[in-house]
Amino acid sequence: MTPPPPTRTRAPDNRVPDGVDARLMRLTENFVARNGFHHANVALAGGDGTRRWSGAVTAGTGDEPLRPDTPFFVASITKRFIVTLVLQAHERGELDLAAPVGRYLSPETLAGLHVLGGVDRTPAITVRHLASHTSGLPDHLDRRRGEPGPIRLLAAGRDLAWTFEDTLRTTRERQRPHFVPQDPASTRQKARYSDTGFQLLIRIVEAVTGRTYADLLTERILDPLGLAHTWLPGERPTDPATPPPSPLHAKRRRVEVPALIESSNDLFSTTGDLLTFQRALLGGALFAHARTVGLLTERRNRLRNVPVLRYGLGTMSFTVGRLATAGRRPVTLVGHSGATGTWLFHCPELDLHLCGTIDQTRGQAPPFRLMAGCVHVWRTGEAPPARPAHRS
Repeated sequence: MTPPPPTRTRAPDNRVPDGVDARLMRLTENFVARNGFHHANVALAGGDGTRRWSGAVTAGTGDEPLRPDTPFFVASITKRFIVTLVLQAHERGELDLAAPVGRYLSPETLAGLHVLGGVDRTPAITVRHLASHTSGLPDHLDRRRGEPGPIRLLAAGRDLAWTFEDTLRTTRERQRPHFVPQDPASTRQKARYSDTGFQLLIRIVEAVTGRTYADLLTERILDPLGLAHTWLPGERPTDPATPPPSPLHAKRRRVEVPALIESSNDLFSTTGDLLTFQRALLGGALFAHARTVGLLTERRNRLRNVPVLRYGLGTMSFTVGRLATAGRRPVTLVGHSGATGTWLFHCPELDLHLCGTIDQTRGQAPPFRLMAGCVHVWRTGEAPPARPAHRS
């Protein structure tokens, strides 16, 4: 029996030429089909928002079609929100980026987190080290001694709950640091992605403000920007009419991991809310001083465990080279991605915002290929160069 065709859904307020609309939708549909994914939700917008496109494709599985305004689990895109809270607190004098984390967290919390060569180097870790992944701390989501980490369990569709105390215990007892905290004056710093560092940042901003993470997000980001469809698991969105988030999938098999999602401290949101947030962040609307935005990309260290990416403060940078753009000049994507196939980036050369999700448990790499195709269509109006079929 021939499977039903995929469902395509466009946002009613799209404003692009018909040719660009058709090519973006075809690109998204082909991407879903070639990779065997269940769906994709894609949004692009020029800097001033007058030229914009969003659309969703759902494979012909008989499930309810995805809509462009459907919320989704944003995974590590949340690090952009966390670093915003950190920089806001820095501006207000509540914390100092250069200060050791021991100024803000108790000795009981920090003791023995970074022991390398028999020396506890935890006292040398600063707030900036955590936000830039230059502390050398391991990632509690990675493999632990004797068992796979949560990121592997996610890929396998297995649920798992943990607490902040579990994260600290895992770091001390079942993992080891990768390198010493880096010299802030060095022109070349080692960097390695570590979710553990951002969990510590959450506790730091809570400690210095006397407010919960959820309250800080609401008071300093969500309410000021009117992000009524963005919320933490366990909380509720401001708009009670917000539909349920799109589910995660392993290819086209639905996966339920509610405990893992809630343990992550990551958000649910929509492409519309995320683009609003990104414009406000890069435009300086969330900060008191324009120069604060520049701290996000003050350094661009290559990530040792993801060498195609460079990292600043809560900020990834990725170069779309000539091979992916049919020989045109390379462009840069600056923002963040997430392990479940989410992305929120800005291309400064084109003043183009890109956002979306594929809601896949093994979703880290594919969005970068899709974004490269979107960039090509956006700036040329042409279909992207052909790629060999993806093999899993």
